[in-house]
Amino acid sequence: MTLTALDWFIAIGSLLICFAPALFFGKRSGRNTTEFFASGRSVPWWLAGLSMVATTFSSDTPNLVTNFVRTQGVAGNWQWWAFTLTGVATVFFYARLWRRSGVLTDLEFYELRYAGKAASAVRGFRAVYLGFFFNCIIMASVNLAACKIAGVLFGFERWQTLLFVGLLNVVFAAHSGLWGVLVIDMVQFFLKMAAVIAAAYFAVTLPQVGGLSGLVEKLGALRGPGGVDYLAMLPDFTNNWELATAVFIMPIAIQWWAVWYPGAEPGGGSYIAQRMLASRTEKDALGGTLFFNLAHYVLRPWPWMLTGLASIIVFPTLADIQRAFPHVDPSLIGHDIAFPAMLKFLPAGWMGLMLGGLIAANSSTILTHLNWGASYMVHDFYRRFLRPGRDEKHYVLAGRISTVILFVVSSCLVFFLETAQDTFNIMLQVGAGTGLLYLLRWFWWRITAWCEIAAMISSFGVSILFLILRKNGISIGTHQELFLTVLCTTVCWLIVAYAGPKTDPETLVRFYRQVHPAGPGWRKIREMAGISEQEAAQWSQADNIPLSLLGWLSGSVVIWSGLFTVGNVLYGRWHYALLLGIVFAISGAALIRVTRRLWQ
Repeated sequence: MTLTALDWFIAIGSLLICFAPALFFGKRSGRNTTEFFASGRSVPWWLAGLSMVATTFSSDTPNLVTNFVRTQGVAGNWQWWAFTLTGVATVFFYARLWRRSGVLTDLEFYELRYAGKAASAVRGFRAVYLGFFFNCIIMASVNLAACKIAGVLFGFERWQTLLFVGLLNVVFAAHSGLWGVLVIDMVQFFLKMAAVIAAAYFAVTLPQVGGLSGLVEKLGALRGPGGVDYLAMLPDFTNNWELATAVFIMPIAIQWWAVWYPGAEPGGGSYIAQRMLASRTEKDALGGTLFFNLAHYVLRPWPWMLTGLASIIVFPTLADIQRAFPHVDPSLIGHDIAFPAMLKFLPAGWMGLMLGGLIAANSSTILTHLNWGASYMVHDFYRRFLRPGRDEKHYVLAGRISTVILFVVSSCLVFFLETAQDTFNIMLQVGAGTGLLYLLRWFWWRITAWCEIAAMISSFGVSILFLILRKNGISIGTHQELFLTVLCTTVCWLIVAYAGPKTDPETLVRFYRQVHPAGPGWRKIREMAGISEQEAAQWSQADNIPLSLLGWLSGSVVIWSGLFTVGNVLYGRWHYALLLGIVFAISGAALIRVTRRLWQ
């Protein structure tokens, strides 16, 4: 594709608007690790929420959604829509608890909640496992999408794309810390939304598509692989039970609570926990997480899905994409590349906005993962185990060096990945079975560091076993593998919870006095500490469990009804849109009332 002078002007201007403000935070972030990794714990709810949603809007997200739409229809997105339940549960049950814990990273939680060498071992292991290995896989997936986009737009080789985004992201992540990341995210969110809405508009208005009515009419008469209805928002339970099980039943029944996935961790974690810990109050932690979930699931998906649906008409097969872009490396051709392929139809000026938006999408995610990963490597591994007792400037410098190392390693992994969905499936499988433990560890004293070790080892071991079987031509299906992994992992850590070593009672009492979680799971510890039920009720007054359950239910209904109200308006199905709009209004009123009562 050829960019005009206007495109370059708009693209460069967009990047200056995004990145220039971050330059002013270098001095502040360099004061200490609390400023560099947690913004001095003074982030307001709206900035925390915008940063969360900008981070999860990466350059690979439109590609992944397009892959789902082209192979499984709109309903294929239930594989991530089901995480609504996880996200809203974090809002009403865990955001306050995280903020009360007072830790700098979510891994520091382990030595607050558990005791002994097992707690230290889990913290150190997960610092390297998540902050380095897992984090590098995520960044590699994001940069793979950037390579595909740059390959389609400019014919760049992978190394050329990685060199450009590396210089941009590493410099700003190392210089400005979390404050700079938050400010960049705030601007980038609006830029990215404008760019993808423009992409959807120009894709749908192509003559061969014929507008929204033409899109609905043409795709309504088509069927995808296995008879998939591209437009359906729910899978076909009658004629395609296997697909329905994989994309809807398993995610809704098991995946949302059983699988650890970055950005949708059961109980909160990774960069979501980082934003909650950086919030200035418990209210800001709750409000920011709630805003993130509403924007993440309601505002963003439809522009991506409309572009993906239009691509089915314009490029029905992968061969059509290859013919349209013969210069692109054939190994990069997959259904996920259809999104950048549709950008060729953007007019002058809009292409520049999209270029700026795509760079912003890549940067918002990579910047966060570099800062988050460096926080694990420095605070939870280097500072804790290798070089304790140094001054703050030493650890800030270590964080900046870690930032560079993380990007270099993740860039090397880009050359071993092929599609966004490959990485999505890998992360789901490896994290399977650990989610229930992360939900219950706040509310049940029996869960120990040994339970976490058992969960990680069993989940990883079963995943590797299934990988070896698949390599040898033996496969029982992705959702069956997920179910068995969850079952084996859960059984293993439950056995350890009852039969394994127990956490030191003094540590449990100290944790309860600081975080004071509600519910019957800590009754034994309360009795041991001599805390009366009346005193415990006063401590947990803000954690009204029945009210939180109502908030969880109403919040989930708000998100799904809002998502499908927008979809039916776009499809021109006004009677469904009206019905869902009423549900949205009622559940929204309930959500507002619940949130206000909890904030009081």
